[in-house]
Amino acid sequence: MSAVIETRGLSKHYGAVRALDGLDLTIPRGGVYGVLGPNGAGKSTLFRILLGLIRPTDGSATVMGGPVGQVSTMRRMGSMIETPRFPPFLTAKQVLNWLAAAHGLNGDPARIEGWLARVGLTEAANRKVRGFSVGMMQRLGVAAALMTEPELVILDEPTSGMDPPGIQEMRQLIRSLAVDDGLTVVLASHQLLEVQRVCDRVAILNKGRLVLEGAVSELTGSGERLRLKLRPQAAALDLLGQKGSAEGDDAVMAAVTRAEAPAVLKALIDRGVEIEEARWVGADLESIFFTETGSVQAPEAIHAG
Repeated sequence: MSAVIETRGLSKHYGAVRALDGLDLTIPRGGVYGVLGPNGAGKSTLFRILLGLIRPTDGSATVMGGPVGQVSTMRRMGSMIETPRFPPFLTAKQVLNWLAAAHGLNGDPARIEGWLARVGLTEAANRKVRGFSVGMMQRLGVAAALMTEPELVILDEPTSGMDPPGIQEMRQLIRSLAVDDGLTVVLASHQLLEVQRVCDRVAILNKGRLVLEGAVSELTGSGERLRLKLRPQAAALDLLGQKGSAEGDDAVMAAVTRAEAPAVLKALIDRGVEIEEARWVGADLESIFFTETGSVQAPEAIHAG
């Protein structure tokens, strides 16, 4: 597994506050990688270090095999950290032209129109950004991060301020960047359901440390249970004992493995239980997040830290 980002013992202290505390993290090249954590977990601090905006107190970090801050490496990266801000008197198209000139790029109209289209801003291309909503500013920020055609892009809360259709469009764009364009996308978001849908792997940070890392499919699959819609419920619960729990009036959740399932189903049928439906239900990322961080916040209250 080739690493695009690697940190070893990475720490950042602000007086007595340890924003990062000896972080060891390896982010593989390719796909979408989620970095999660409650307020103050160290996500934004990590991103700022990787982008060369602040220096660590201790430890090391490499990006695409080179040291942080190396010009040749930085040119291969794109980023959007928190809510982007642009000169309010410029239109969306002028913003991208302005940024292209700042990067020493040719502001090719077709390329700029293509990126605006890809983030859903075609109709707003000639509108001044002072009238943009938060969600529209996020879209323009993503376009700005991508217009240099980077190999790695870091996006901090890209769906902030977006309505459900906008969130779905951004999810599709992020997946397309990874699958169709071959980019590595590093994503921080408090939308845990969206993270579960869009990310290949995730890291959960808490108090500046890594508490859990792995493939989303493995993390959510490890807590899967068998949901059985059946009757009578009482007979099923009696047979399952501590491995069974009621769900509503006509279903039970069985904490059994896939290898145990055939025998469990046969035993239920032999006892006269009528099974209408049986399906596997995995653990969701939200429950894993709260378990690992000990957080009691509602999902909508979890922001980049």
